[in-house]
Amino acid sequence: MSIFRSLRHYNYRLFFTGQAISLIGTWMQRVAISWLVYRLTGSAFLLGLITFLSLIPSLVLAPYAGSYVDRHNKYKILVITQVILMLQAGALALMIWFKVYDMFWIAALSLVQGLVNAFDVTARQSLMVNLIDDKEDLPNAIALNSSMFNAARLIGPALAGVILSTLGEDICFIINFISFIAVLACMVMMKLKLTEHQKSTENIWVDLKKGYDYLKSSPDLAAMVLTMAASSLLVIPFTTLLPVFAKDIFSGNATTFGWFESAAGFGAFFGAIYMATLKAGQNLQKIVMLSGVLLAVSVVALAISPSLILALVCTSLAALGLMAQNSSINTYLQTHADDAMRGRTMSYYIMAYQGVLPIGSLLMGYLAHLFGTQVVVAFEGIAGLLIVAAFVYNERHRSQVNSSAVSLN
Repeated sequence: MSIFRSLRHYNYRLFFTGQAISLIGTWMQRVAISWLVYRLTGSAFLLGLITFLSLIPSLVLAPYAGSYVDRHNKYKILVITQVILMLQAGALALMIWFKVYDMFWIAALSLVQGLVNAFDVTARQSLMVNLIDDKEDLPNAIALNSSMFNAARLIGPALAGVILSTLGEDICFIINFISFIAVLACMVMMKLKLTEHQKSTENIWVDLKKGYDYLKSSPDLAAMVLTMAASSLLVIPFTTLLPVFAKDIFSGNATTFGWFESAAGFGAFFGAIYMATLKAGQNLQKIVMLSGVLLAVSVVALAISPSLILALVCTSLAALGLMAQNSSINTYLQTHADDAMRGRTMSYYIMAYQGVLPIGSLLMGYLAHLFGTQVVVAFEGIAGLLIVAAFVYNERHRSQVNSSAVSLN
């Protein structure tokens, strides 16, 4: 089937298999941490703080990580980061197993995870092109990768909800620790022939500035990155507040929270499947606009949902829009950036997504503490509509400028 065409590539097939198993464990851990923190503290602000610590290093380190990855062996970087993340999961598992509910150490381990992820995600995104022999299959591979990520988001939280209610948080952390064995085994089996780039003799910060200058000179790429950053700051943080909807607004438990996360995974999975069916040459800017509208409207509807069922449906639709928007931006950047600048371009995308998101999570968590969760989530949806309007205005303005330049020539 054409939807799975990138799986015919041996290295990508191994990558896909290992990541699929590992990501289920990763999502189980994410749900377990969110539930543990909110169960122990009852604080929406602390919930946002833990998310902030796990993602803020991407804001500071992602551009540096992009320059570093462009200079070094992406495969080796990825193996090292996966080993460290496995040890981090093991440390969390031991701590919760012995009932050491210390928020300082939970926060510290979340920060370690964020520091490692800044390099791990950049290396993983940049390595993607080396896993596919036929570059025509790259957009499909990116979309399938997103499908796998969101299938794990569907399965992981559902399993976590059951395990949290029956066996406890520690089992989720133990499963995540074990799941890293799969990804490391698959990576060892890969047969990669990476082209050795001549290492730059310039200071790495000079390389970093070149990445910034490249984006500045490419308004189409810059518009995508800025849209991603605005959405991460003002819209996507609604996902951080889902435990509040589950526990307080709809008087549920860990299983209810698992339903919310699985609903989000369900919608995002179908969004990724839709992206995987697209043929080369699709208008990705149009998909960014339409998916942004779906995301924003669904978030507003979630905020005012009178019933749990309707809230779950809205969460699913919001995640579908979020997935399509993120995947189309990711695909556009990877397919339009120069080869020599891909690592740095993707690092700015990661900074805009995972780096800005913790600031948004912290900000929205604090505002939810002051004004109430439903009011803040409604505000996020309205902000999403304004972001789409700004993107549409920019695209039209750029088209007019380009048309004027052509007519003058």
